[in-house]
Amino acid sequence: MPRYKRILLKLSGEALMGGRRTGIDADTIARIADEIVEVHRLGVEIAIVIGGGNIFRGVTAATEGIDRVAGDHMGMLATVINAIALQDALERRGAQTRVTSAITMAEVAEPFIRRRAIRHLEKSRIVICAAGTGNPYFTTDSAAALRASELKCEIIFKATKVDGIYSADPKLDKNAQRLAHVTYIDVLNRGLQVMDSAAISLCMDNKLPIIVFDLTRAGNIKRIVLGEAVGSMVSSGG
Repeated sequence: MPRYKRILLKLSGEALMGGRRTGIDADTIARIADEIVEVHRLGVEIAIVIGGGNIFRGVTAATEGIDRVAGDHMGMLATVINAIALQDALERRGAQTRVTSAITMAEVAEPFIRRRAIRHLEKSRIVICAAGTGNPYFTTDSAAALRASELKCEIIFKATKVDGIYSADPKLDKNAQRLAHVTYIDVLNRGLQVMDSAAISLCMDNKLPIIVFDLTRAGNIKRIVLGEAVGSMVSSGG
């Protein structure tokens, strides 16, 4: 039996690249879609917030002469491209989906309306939330915390390329230790690279736990849903 009834999966744009330097890798997005559909068929309601870093990253653009607000808006549009690609992959596997956008673009996505999105989840549709929060200066991590809170998700699954949270960057520090559990305050005080501080604070205020896990290991989403100890947990207590 699934441990969770309704989850929010946070995917970075980089997760779609596979071995590519930019863009979307067809094999990678197919594998991710396979895993999502497998978990969905267990009866789990799934909302997804997706990033756009594989196409465009606003903060990087700001350092290259593009205004930060303009760059962030460009990044939001990149998330819509990724959302449509993921929607296509999911629907090829028989799932019913809806793409919602925080920026109005009626021809390709629904506007994000909380009650409508919840109804989609109740009708077993996978809801893909694009365009972040619709505001500059907020990351898609903040969008994930916001949407998970609005949609009454039980937990955020934060997909990464490492198997959890470490005391330091394991690529730079061979003595870095994997932390099975940390509190929100630990993440903020120690500057652990989980989510930005605004996202962590919102999760803390709403007592919304986060699991950080390795998306590159096949089957991890299902393992977590079924209650296996995978990755690292961020929550208020032990």
